[in-house]
Amino acid sequence: MQRKEEPNELVKRVTAAALKALAAEKDLTVNYSPGQASATQDTAILPTPVGALDQAGLAKMRGVADALALRLRYHNAEVHREHMPRGPEARAVYEAIEQVRCESLGAKRFTGVADNLGVLLDERCKARGFGSVTEQNDANLVDAVSMMVREKISGQPAPDSAHKLMEVWRSDLEERIGKQLAELTDCPADQARFSDVVTEIIQELDLMEDDASDLEPEDQDSEDDSEDSSDQSDDGMDSDSGDESMMAGQTGEMEMSDEGEFADGEDEQFMGGEGEEEPAGPSRWNEPWDRNAPSTDARYKAFTDSFDEIVGAEDLCDMEELDRLRHQLDQQLANLQGVVSRLANRLQRRLMAKQTRSWEFDLEEGMLDAGRLSRVVTNPTHPLSYKMERDTDFRDTVVTLLIDNSGSMRGRPITVAAMAGDILARTLERCAVKVEILGFTTRSWKGGQAREKWVADGKAKNPGRLNDLRHIIYKAADQPWRRSRKNLGLMLREGLLKENIDGEALMWAHQRLLARPEQRRILMVISDGAPVDDATLSANPGNYLERHLRDVIEWIETRSDVEITAIGIGHDVTRYYRRAVTIVDAEELGGTMMNQLADLFDEDTRERMQRRA
Repeated sequence: MQRKEEPNELVKRVTAAALKALAAEKDLTVNYSPGQASATQDTAILPTPVGALDQAGLAKMRGVADALALRLRYHNAEVHREHMPRGPEARAVYEAIEQVRCESLGAKRFTGVADNLGVLLDERCKARGFGSVTEQNDANLVDAVSMMVREKISGQPAPDSAHKLMEVWRSDLEERIGKQLAELTDCPADQARFSDVVTEIIQELDLMEDDASDLEPEDQDSEDDSEDSSDQSDDGMDSDSGDESMMAGQTGEMEMSDEGEFADGEDEQFMGGEGEEEPAGPSRWNEPWDRNAPSTDARYKAFTDSFDEIVGAEDLCDMEELDRLRHQLDQQLANLQGVVSRLANRLQRRLMAKQTRSWEFDLEEGMLDAGRLSRVVTNPTHPLSYKMERDTDFRDTVVTLLIDNSGSMRGRPITVAAMAGDILARTLERCAVKVEILGFTTRSWKGGQAREKWVADGKAKNPGRLNDLRHIIYKAADQPWRRSRKNLGLMLREGLLKENIDGEALMWAHQRLLARPEQRRILMVISDGAPVDDATLSANPGNYLERHLRDVIEWIETRSDVEITAIGIGHDVTRYYRRAVTIVDAEELGGTMMNQLADLFDEDTRERMQRRA
């Protein structure tokens, strides 16, 4: 008798067949795995369906599969790379519009595909809160532009969940790029021509980075400034073409947790094509690092720190907004709770076991061991047995979690970082381990008041750091989790995440740890890219921030008793840190954090055992 096929197996088989047919790739291998959807020319990976899928969940899964298939069918990676613009914001718009182009070509031919993609887009807009947008914000510019392009070339209106977003942006975008939007309707099937028009859109939106490094026209007034800028561009920007990141922006992603729920994506990306996603920001990090710079001008410094700030999360927005953001985080947390909580419980058991007091038995003095009195009763000549409690040598510990709050973390990475930090703080608090959660970003994009002051003072050569730091305290070490839980929701606030200057953030977190009374101090860094600040890098050598980061890391690792470990999200941090791990999927972050901490404590135990031996 033939065994009846399980419903989810049937869904997987049918979805895989539909994906291969739509992509026109009969030899394509379709696999299923928890986490993100991704695709190359040979293999496509879809989220594993867990539990019974309702109609909405099934439509979302079909939407993800259709988006991958259309990208494989209509996207030419070589043409895409040739037209790739400079700069993270420009690339985000470029990627999002390319995905819209591929989806629109398929939606026009297949009504069912259009419906599936519509469901996926609607869910993403709801998850991003586009229905409550009240003002223009750089964080949702990419979505607004891609939505308008979708309306023009597919003829389909934006979903109701994005009505407020389009209401805020429509008139401004039509005035600035209306001509280019009309041109796109004539060439969606011609990727090269389409990309040329998209490049014009990016230029009209002032997102394109020039070949010269200076950011404003007045910066090139003098001939000397132009020559300096050109030299820096040649040194630091050669590798900017890079590999492409695929399927970003418009469709988002669909993920499934171990508990069987689909996790709504926030500005997620599909990874696929012939390339792989590169870190946001200019690709200036392939230059050899020279510790002994030939000029003292290359030593790291800040042009001015007068505009830097260290601020508590509760001071950056009102309590009503913090409540709303925390509620949004709690909704996301429900999808991740099962997996990470199990890992957190495992970590808690391991830490509590190290702190549990133990006993020594069969001693000649101490407390009478009542459990061994039976031996005396049966044999009166047997001596009494005593026991004594042995003190634990578990050192009191403080852990600082330093989270990159740069713009490239926007979406799923920063959401998962906030959730994992929340669970980690609760777990370690139960184990009597103090936890501090910090974030680092800048107050402005491409330089703030510091850069304005530099320009006003005559733009001295090699001025040092030209942006205003913003270091955020989400949870102080002595603050209980219950009093700081709302603060972690701030990471989801639109407009918070800007640029990242890692070296100074590490020094700040390190100094806070040194002031702590605990015997053991651990610093865990979470980042998704090399340090990037366009204002600073345009006026200094291309490896200026990275060189400082390496100096700081080496100093902490070799001269400080603070133990430092790092987790890179889609970015190789092992070339900076001795103790580090790189993950591809943000969903792995929670488990990786727990494992890294567990390994640190196990290593501490092994060292003590070796010393005793």
